[in-house]
Amino acid sequence: MANAVLALGGVIGLGLAIPLITSLVPPGDANADPWSPLTPDEVSQLKKATDKPLKVTFMLHESNGYFGAVDTEQFFWAIKTDEATMRKKRPQLFDGIEKVPYPVVNIGFVVFSPICPHLGCRYAWNDSLNRFSCPCHGSQYTNLGEHVAGPALRGLDPLPLRDFQGKVAVEWIEYKQNTPDHIILKVA
Repeated sequence: MANAVLALGGVIGLGLAIPLITSLVPPGDANADPWSPLTPDEVSQLKKATDKPLKVTFMLHESNGYFGAVDTEQFFWAIKTDEATMRKKRPQLFDGIEKVPYPVVNIGFVVFSPICPHLGCRYAWNDSLNRFSCPCHGSQYTNLGEHVAGPALRGLDPLPLRDFQGKVAVEWIEYKQNTPDHIILKVA
């Protein structure tokens, strides 16, 4: 009798434990698209970029298993350039320790994450210096993201940009700071 009670209790415990444990795991969105499409106004703003960087705002769509989907306003820096110029100025993005796993230049632009690769502050374009400048620790970068001053260990991080089925979209990637390698921490 005691063995039967123990066996029955084990079956009931297992029956309760499985749903309880699976309820603690957030539901993954297998169909989540990491690309954030740009609106026609944002694309128009992007197309105004020249060799002088232009700040382009967009709505970043993020899915979170616990809290659902959230749209937040983000921005990136866009520069009109070609792949040959980028290969000449920043060859390490194409080969070597800083290589990124996606095209650096797409549809005639390179877009940079606004997050400084040193410790994660937000940098800005400084017209008087003709450089990107980080207010936190003084790192400076050229318009093509080359590191020229300060404690950062690499240049600015390009983001993937694409024109797919007539829609321009950007993929938000966060890289590990304070390292020469491009180690991906998060893809939205």
